[in-house]
Amino acid sequence: MRKLLVLGAGTAGTMVVNKMVHHLDPNEWQITIVDQDTIHYYQPGFLFIPFGMYGRNDVIKPKRDYIPGGVEMIVSEIEVIEPDNNRVKIAKGDRWLEYDYLVIATGTHPRLDQTPGLLQDDKMPENVHTFYTVDGAVNLAKYLRSWEGGRLVLNIMEMPFKCPVAPLEFIFLADSYFTEQGIRDKVDLTFVTPLSGAFTKPIASRALGGMLEEKNIKIVSDFAPERVDPDRNTLVSFDEQEVEYDLLVTVPTNMGADFVARSGLGDELNHVPVDKETFLSKKYDNVFALGDAAALPTSKAGSVAHFAVETWTENFLRYIDGLEMLEKFDGHANCFIESGFGKGLLIDFNYDTEPLPGKYPLPGVGPFSLLQESEMNHWGKMMFRWLYWNVLLKGKEMPVTSYMTMAGKWS
Repeated sequence: MRKLLVLGAGTAGTMVVNKMVHHLDPNEWQITIVDQDTIHYYQPGFLFIPFGMYGRNDVIKPKRDYIPGGVEMIVSEIEVIEPDNNRVKIAKGDRWLEYDYLVIATGTHPRLDQTPGLLQDDKMPENVHTFYTVDGAVNLAKYLRSWEGGRLVLNIMEMPFKCPVAPLEFIFLADSYFTEQGIRDKVDLTFVTPLSGAFTKPIASRALGGMLEEKNIKIVSDFAPERVDPDRNTLVSFDEQEVEYDLLVTVPTNMGADFVARSGLGDELNHVPVDKETFLSKKYDNVFALGDAAALPTSKAGSVAHFAVETWTENFLRYIDGLEMLEKFDGHANCFIESGFGKGLLIDFNYDTEPLPGKYPLPGVGPFSLLQESEMNHWGKMMFRWLYWNVLLKGKEMPVTSYMTMAGKWS
């Protein structure tokens, strides 16, 4: 009996077992998935909670509901991987799980402890918040209900982090929210980023930067935070630049799971170095990493996990039969960007091609507009939650290709 062991039952890991249960003969294969949590979070929905558009129950479901029959699910913390011995130690029962092939899909997570001043006695200061956890988003929603205005600073601590467009979406939605509340004139919005512009790619950065300017949102670029000074309500960079705030909404440093570091498989942020086209570990020929757990030169986003798993599935089925992996993941990512007032944008790009204007997915027809605001893009974002729970997670076919195409794009 051959053994496939998947670590992490988030987006990528859940998709993997849903795909593999249909392809691997149960008489020949044992599929096991391990995760320390029982709740699956729809993380794109965290963005909407502070503004009263979603509540906690809109973004959570039991993980077991999405693990197919024929797959063993173990709820346990993961202690260490011994890749030289093809086994993983879990806390539950102090057990060792052996594998023939291992998939690491334990994601990346906000780490408030990595920035001095973000925590005081294990709590964030009263006027410092994050929406990158469900509890943080709920707490921020409560805070905003009674906040009367001042300097709201949205900052990014460090690259990379999951859902790179979410900070932009937050600041756009804040502009819309405070306008609707009638206090936009009392709120000074500032977007602070370690990047040289609003986004990583030049064309999109110019377009999104222009939108920030039109909405009277200040951008502070090339700002690498070293610490937060809660006594002075100040964000301080390594070169001693300072940004003052009355309310700080932060995107914390994101790091992979600690067991990845303990196992000697991670980079400095505990993400697993892999081949960017096949997701095979650079150290071990039977270890893969998918989703946010992988160190890839593309976005840590749900769409990347989706397209990656689609590509990996075909490759893995060849690989276990001793054949060459022919499918080459191109870094494809696409993301809806909420821009406020019931509108949004869509970007579609990969390793080599930056976001361009156009129509998606049907050339000239859409219905979604690339790099342009539209109400349809907003509704695409809102409808995606249903697709996520009912189609994507279950490993069903989505109505888009895993590879990026230039069809419909205006270069």
